[in-house]
Amino acid sequence: MSAFDRFLGDSPLRVLIKLIVISFLVGVVMHAFGWSPFDVLYGIRDFFLDIWSMGFRAIERFVGYFLLGAAIVVPAFIILRLFSYRR
Repeated sequence: MSAFDRFLGDSPLRVLIKLIVISFLVGVVMHAFGWSPFDVLYGIRDFFLDIWSMGFRAIERFVGYFLLGAAIVVPAFIILRLFSYRR
């Protein structure tokens, strides 16, 4: 098996036939749902934009929780360290 065949996973002719069959089936399904290639591209773009905006909201929420917890934990830690330092 040549390096090219290993890269493709099979002989080029068999890979071409598989791609043709899968492309036809995907085309039938997309037509049945009324999707176009641009709908798919716009959907992928919108997905990543939503992830982007959710990511910053999640970071903002994480920082808020962190600061809220730190307002209790850090002073408690300092007080406990001061009491244990005297021993």
